[in-house]
Amino acid sequence: MAQEEKEPMEKMPDETAQEPEVKEQDAPHEETGAEKQAEEAAAAEEAPKEETPEEGSQSSEEAPETDAEETGEKGGFWKRGKKKEDKEKAALKEQNAELEDRVRRQMAEFDNFRRRTEKEKEQMFSMGERNVLEKLLPVIDNFERGLQAIPEEEKGGAIANGMDMIYRQLLKQMESLGVKPIECIGEDFNADLHNAVMQVDSEEFESGKVAQELQKGYLYHDSVLRHSMVAVVK
Repeated sequence: MAQEEKEPMEKMPDETAQEPEVKEQDAPHEETGAEKQAEEAAAAEEAPKEETPEEGSQSSEEAPETDAEETGEKGGFWKRGKKKEDKEKAALKEQNAELEDRVRRQMAEFDNFRRRTEKEKEQMFSMGERNVLEKLLPVIDNFERGLQAIPEEEKGGAIANGMDMIYRQLLKQMESLGVKPIECIGEDFNADLHNAVMQVDSEEFESGKVAQELQKGYLYHDSVLRHSMVAVVK
């Protein structure tokens, strides 16, 4: 009995000794798995934390690129708009210059037309007035012949004075219209003013001088209305 009791006593420590060994062997395996799980969990938690700043950094880095692209697009659009605006301004300036040149030409043409028409009117008026004055010259000639034909005893009479007054009034009106007689007696012969119808001998005047006035000539505004009919010294 004693031996039988000792044997189980000896076995008990063996079992107890074996159990802690199993625990000691199992414990490290459980701790190792837990540590691995903890490490994996920590790695999983750390991974998004690391990715987040990377994504943020990428987005922050990409943001300036997009801003630069947008700025470049805006700058290019602004440049294109400015070029288009400059072209439109240049076209408007050219069109404005053409219009101004056309207006200046038309104004010059109108001014020339106005001057030409005024000159034509003056010429037409002058021609009409000239024709009327030419028709009055024979009347003046007749007044002069009539005054010369009055006898000496009648020159102070009423009829002679009346004729002389009418003659002087007519000459005054002719002068106001630009008509004046050509002075020719004793002057050199001038074909532009005088019409020589004969040659005479003269002791008073030299050769080539006008000795006699057969018909009085007149000027109209410095142009010959009628040539003087004269006799020239040989």
